[in-house]
Amino acid sequence: MSRRLPLEGVLVADFSRVLAGPLATMTLADLGATVIKVERPGSGDDTRAWGPPWTTHASSYFECVNRSKRSVVLDLADPDDRAKAQELARRADVVVENFRPGVLGKYGLDYESVRAANPGVIYCSITGFGREGGAHLTGYDFVVQAVGGLMHITGHPDGEPTKVGVALVDVLTGKDAVIGILAALRHRERTGEGQRVEVDLFSSCLGALVNQAAGYLATGRSPGRLGNQHPSIAPYQTLRCADGLLAVAVGNDAQFRVFTRILGRPELADDPRFATNPARVEHRDELAAALEAALAARRVAEWEADLRAAGIPCGQVNDIGQAIAFATELGLEPVHDLGEEYLPQVRNPVRLSATPPAAPAPPPRLGEHTDEVLAWLSTPDGPLPPPLRAAAGGAARQENDE
Repeated sequence: MSRRLPLEGVLVADFSRVLAGPLATMTLADLGATVIKVERPGSGDDTRAWGPPWTTHASSYFECVNRSKRSVVLDLADPDDRAKAQELARRADVVVENFRPGVLGKYGLDYESVRAANPGVIYCSITGFGREGGAHLTGYDFVVQAVGGLMHITGHPDGEPTKVGVALVDVLTGKDAVIGILAALRHRERTGEGQRVEVDLFSSCLGALVNQAAGYLATGRSPGRLGNQHPSIAPYQTLRCADGLLAVAVGNDAQFRVFTRILGRPELADDPRFATNPARVEHRDELAAALEAALAARRVAEWEADLRAAGIPCGQVNDIGQAIAFATELGLEPVHDLGEEYLPQVRNPVRLSATPPAAPAPPPRLGEHTDEVLAWLSTPDGPLPPPLRAAAGGAARQENDE
């Protein structure tokens, strides 16, 4: 008998595309939900064309956030297809969409219309700037990083504001959406009531500023860029060694004393400029110069080994390949292998002792499951299609509780 996953039996109608919404629905699929992804005819999700890199079936961008889903092609402008989409929403436990506010109302797929037919629905709307004053604004991660203050604090003091190296606001918004959906499902379990869940990229960006936003609220002054330095801790930055950069995160005075001892400069811990964290922050440039003078004597890997052995948080600046290799070395099993035909997938980061996420099925080809889904929709309240799972060798199979 196979073990049931936490969200098995939950049907998700996925009307989202690009990153935040698909990441949210993929996470739900990882946890056992049946996810049916609705795509437009011809082109499908925008990210199918966002390459290179390309895979056998689409782009690596599309495939990284769309595993374990069924793809059905529906033209919402066509009355028959629109009726099928409405029926899917009527049967769904969760609807996820990221259309501009007001668009889905033209197709009878807005929250009010879906709720009228499906009172228990959890309807998650993902927007760029909310449904009120920002409803007319198109939300893209890069723009939100700019207007949301994240770019202003990212980069070097004497350089231009810089975006983060991944669409981080989209990722955070997708995770916020999952949190809201899970909370709403729990509420429905207790009360039978559905509800609307709303997240927007701008609010998720502001929420992610944490201590930097708090710094502004405490002082009325917006923090600036510090490169790899921290506004409140030192040394908490990259420092140059003989052959490259070492990231060092010294969080307290005791750690600093150990750090300076390993570097052969114990007197620095007694220097009034560096004896306490506030003093080190005030004299951060002088501190960095003294530390780098000592670190220049050896290679990054040598310092990393000695400092880690002494309990000092540190690490070389890895590229992504090195990061995956390091995670593998640590036994974190960071990647799922789906077979030769499909792109490997980064593992869901959540670990559950009783109901761990199952190995995923490959991302769908455009419209791969249209016939199956439409046949199911044509059967009045037919049984829910089971979630997709990976079989041996990487091929997709349906998971049945037998």
